[in-house]
Amino acid sequence: MRKYDDEFKREAIKKIHDGQPVASVARELGCAESLLHKWKRQTIESSSDSEKEVIALRRKLREVEMERDILKKAALIFGRSE
Repeated sequence: MRKYDDEFKREAIKKIHDGQPVASVARELGCAESLLHKWKRQTIESSSDSEKEVIALRRKLREVEMERDILKKAALIFGRSE
């Protein structure tokens, strides 16, 4: 079984929190997705309230950016049909 140091774990979780998909991070780093999910859960559980809020706000920002991008594309599509 391979051991991962704390710095490796922090960098992996940072990539996930920055919006990179877990599957992509797992492939890039050569470790199991389930392991990344476990580290992510442990990080969230051990975080302070302000860190949890930052994580939640980043997640919400990604969702809103995706919605914005979809609406932009829809506006372009419907604008052409007129």
